[in-house]
Amino acid sequence: MNNVYAVSVVGPGALGCLFAGKLAKAGFRVHLIDYQQERINRLSKNGIEIIEGDQTEKYHVHVTGHIPTMQNLIIILVKSYSTANLTLPPDTPILTLQNGLGNVETLCKKTGAENILAGVTTEASTLIEEGKVRHTASGLTTFGSWTTASVKEPLEILERAGFWVEITDSPSQVIWEKTAVNAGINPLTAILNVPNGMLLKIREARELLRELVIEASKVAGTEGYRFSRSLVEVAEEVCEKTANNISSMLQDIRAGKRTEIDSISGEIFRRGTSAFLTTPRTKLVYQLVRSLEQREIA
Repeated sequence: MNNVYAVSVVGPGALGCLFAGKLAKAGFRVHLIDYQQERINRLSKNGIEIIEGDQTEKYHVHVTGHIPTMQNLIIILVKSYSTANLTLPPDTPILTLQNGLGNVETLCKKTGAENILAGVTTEASTLIEEGKVRHTASGLTTFGSWTTASVKEPLEILERAGFWVEITDSPSQVIWEKTAVNAGINPLTAILNVPNGMLLKIREARELLRELVIEASKVAGTEGYRFSRSLVEVAEEVCEKTANNISSMLQDIRAGKRTEIDSISGEIFRRGTSAFLTTPRTKLVYQLVRSLEQREIA
């Protein structure tokens, strides 16, 4: 390897551990960024484990509470509600693959739009326990420059780590597409406490899935986005391909943690309201998931 890149992965959750482990396996200098000192100590001592099929691989990466200087790339994989709390170095490429809407705008205010790359990933990973994840399905990572950041080096880094990557000229479009699909799948799986595939087997749930995605698509339309294919079909295909997967929102509800409902359904509802577009089903599932969160916290 001619270049040994330094990469920071922010967030020790399911996807954060997956990306950190694969980058470490590829030979990069990897820092996994966390904010809980006790967890930092445990992860530093125990390492992270990735389970793929019947194989388990263990990796030791540098776990720290702050992002070091002189990084070639910073990958943001924290929950959307934590984005505003991040402290980021200047003049460093930052790639967000987070769920929901609004993350990019928050990051741009912190570090400048010229440093931001944004996109989505369909890599599927489940956090079994702290630092231990099951890679349930490989997927596609799509990203692009928000304004002028170069995609060349980040693309090389991810491809060397074995990720399937595509570059897009419209990262905001792919973020909206995934958000609209997530707005149908994630809240319903969290409310019904079922894996993704079950939404296709329950007639009423499938109808509501479709209606939620349609509402999200209409809100996207008020911002000028048009989609080349039906996002309802995309959502149903995702449910079929990931039938046994437990959505991240359901994982959070089961673990008694805060979900990303605010940046998905909540943000769609708020943007719809601003555009004088009603989204009654989106508002309802938003309220139900927020109620589940409060129940768990209480």
